[in-house]
Amino acid sequence: MWVFKIRLPKLILLCSAICLLLSINALSQAKPDSAQPKAEALDASNNFDFEVGSWKIHLKRLLKPLTGSKQWVEFDGTSKTRRIWDGRAYIEEFLTDGPSGKVEGITLRLYNPTSRQWNIYWANAKDGKLGVPTVGEFKNGRGEFYDQEEFNGRTILVRYVWSDITPNSAHFEQSFSDDGGKTWEVNWITDQTRVPESDAALAGGAPQDASATGGPHDFDFEFGTWKTQLKRLANPLSGSSKWADYEGTTTVQKLCGGRANLVELVAEGQAGRFEGLNLRLYNPQSRQWSLYFASPKMGVLAKPTIGEFKNGRGEFYSHEEYNGRMILVRFVISPITPDSYRFEQAFSDDGGKTWEVNWIATDTRVRNGSAAGNSSR
Repeated sequence: MWVFKIRLPKLILLCSAICLLLSINALSQAKPDSAQPKAEALDASNNFDFEVGSWKIHLKRLLKPLTGSKQWVEFDGTSKTRRIWDGRAYIEEFLTDGPSGKVEGITLRLYNPTSRQWNIYWANAKDGKLGVPTVGEFKNGRGEFYDQEEFNGRTILVRYVWSDITPNSAHFEQSFSDDGGKTWEVNWITDQTRVPESDAALAGGAPQDASATGGPHDFDFEFGTWKTQLKRLANPLSGSSKWADYEGTTTVQKLCGGRANLVELVAEGQAGRFEGLNLRLYNPQSRQWSLYFASPKMGVLAKPTIGEFKNGRGEFYSHEEYNGRMILVRFVISPITPDSYRFEQAFSDDGGKTWEVNWIATDTRVRNGSAAGNSSR
C-alpha cells in the first residue's frame, strides 16, 4: 500500500468515455464480461474488501532507511477506500500530517484475473507521478506484495505485508532489502481503525477554489454523471469504414481536491459489454496530465497518455504498440460546455503527419436521473 521516498502507498477511459480508449486494441480483443469465469471474480472480491470504508490511520516512518538509523517519526491521518468492479479494483484516498509535513495520495489496486495477483499503484498528490506496481497476493489471511525500485541511487527490493486483519482494524508494514531479500528492514508501519461513515473525515486535502481555472482544475467540468454515446472504428489503420455504436454511463469522481480524478465507464454495444476506468493525475512541475487506463480483463494500468489543456481544448499523446507496430495515439477533448463535451481518439502511423480518428465519444450531463436537455416535463 505505501512506499517511501515520501511516497506512501504505490499507487483511460476515454476521458469520460474518454480514455477507455487508451487501448482500442485491448478493447477490440476483449470478451464481454459475461464470458469471464465466475471463479476469477470470486478470487478478487474477497481480498481487499476489508479496506472498504473510512479509517483513522496511525503511521510510524523510519527517517533514513538502510543506513542503520533508529529514528522514527509518527503521523496521524485518515483514508477512505471504495470498491470498483465488484471487488476487482479498489481506489483509496489517503491523507496524513506529522512532523515531516503532509502526505497526500491515491492507491489504486487492480486484480489480474490471469495471474490471480494484485497490482498496487501509488501516486503522490504533490508530484502527480505514479510508482511502479507492487505485485502479490493473499494467502491464509496475509498479503505479501513485492517490487524492485531505485532508492538513493541503488536498486532494492520493496515488500508490503498486510496482517492482523479484522473487520475494524488492520496492520501494514513496508520493508526494504538491499541484499536480494536475505534480510529486510521495516521502514513504515501503519495501524488503522475503522471510523463510522457518519463520523468520517474524507481524505483529499483542503477544498479547492471552485472559481479557479486551469492546471489542476482542467477537469472540473467533468465531475458528475454522464450519458455516453460511443462510436468505434472496427479496424483502425486498415482503410476500414465500419463503425460500431455503444451507449453507456460515465461517472467522474474528484480526488485529492481535484489534482486527480477517477473516471468509470460502463457501456453496451454490438460487441457486448465493457467496463473501464481512467486514473488521471496532474503534475504541477510539468503542468501536464497523465491519463492511465485499465479494464477488469487487463488488471494492469496501460502506458499513460500525457498532455494539457490550452484555450479550452485538451490534447494528450502517447507512443504505443498496435498490431505489432509502434504508432502515435492522440486524445482530443473539445468542445466543452457545462452539459456536454466530445472526445476523439486518433492513431497515426506516419509520425503525426496524418491522423485517423477511431473512437468518438459524446457525453451529456445527467441531472436528476435524466440527461441535461432531454428531461421530460
